[in-house]
Amino acid sequence: MNSPIDVAILGATGAVGQRFIQLLEGHPWFRVRELVASDRSAGQRYENAARWVLPGNAPENVAGLTVLPLDSALQSPLVFSALPGDIAQVVEWRLAETGHTICSNASAYRMHEHVPILLPEVNADHVRLIDTQRRIYGWSGGLATNSNCTAAPVTMALAPLRRFGIEAAQVVSLQAISGAGYPGVSALDITDNVIPYIGGEESKLELEPRKMLGAVGADAIDLLNCVMSATCTRVPVLDGHLVSVSVRFEEPVAEADLRAAWADFRGPDPVPDLPSAPARPLIVRDEPDRPQPRRDRDAGGGMATVVGRLRPCPVMGGWKFVAMAHNTVRGAAGCSILNAELIAANGYL
Repeated sequence: MNSPIDVAILGATGAVGQRFIQLLEGHPWFRVRELVASDRSAGQRYENAARWVLPGNAPENVAGLTVLPLDSALQSPLVFSALPGDIAQVVEWRLAETGHTICSNASAYRMHEHVPILLPEVNADHVRLIDTQRRIYGWSGGLATNSNCTAAPVTMALAPLRRFGIEAAQVVSLQAISGAGYPGVSALDITDNVIPYIGGEESKLELEPRKMLGAVGADAIDLLNCVMSATCTRVPVLDGHLVSVSVRFEEPVAEADLRAAWADFRGPDPVPDLPSAPARPLIVRDEPDRPQPRRDRDAGGGMATVVGRLRPCPVMGGWKFVAMAHNTVRGAAGCSILNAELIAANGYL
């Protein structure tokens, strides 16, 4: 990059918006120039509008920026979105129509046939759907999403195993409270408790990995041909989504082959050289009690997925394991930033 690309952040005062700001501080390619939030915050200095919930304080170069309203005519060519899904559905499409490239953490367009859910180490070639968007809609910009925060570690762990023919997968999630945003779950509900239901999460976890693990068709993604079943729970952990996965393959697979597939997994060029890409996207732990959110969520700067507890599954007739990733980094803002780096590296900006 000869000079930094100016970026805007939608939903900048929320928890994920703050994570965008934190991760973009000092970024070699991108520079935060515009912050956008609801009417309640618009017109205020960012440091006054946002209740900073991350360690430390908002970066000085951002703290003094004036928050813009959602209907602003933005100048930044690249836009990161941390908007709620219903608001994102209107704002993101409008910005794409006016020439911006949006990397969204929102759910609004994840399953749209012409919009990719990017997890660059897994499906960098899905970025080609931006060409489809430009051809069909006449845009000069584009729209890409990252997945639900729980789908990220599931998909990353399954990606190297596609070669064995995934027939079915059953997933049970233990999701951190930060996944509910701020202020999130009431302390009276989550303290000393596990909540065995998160609205809308299970359908996402059953569909989004199949799209990310699928193949690029003529104008859309052909979903991976497998069956997925999910149960999603909220647990009293601050950060880090843990998932228990059971998977069945078309043919018997040896444990050594599964471990080798994980250990050898790397993203295709240019992904390993992108600024936010971890050196090892998958880290395999051999201890019987790992991964753990508190000990493993910051692996690879929060961008790595940690897997362990591989063992036979007598119910599925295959294998079962545990995977974990930092939900607001790899599962949210960090992945959107890596997606933007992939888009830039492919010449779309």
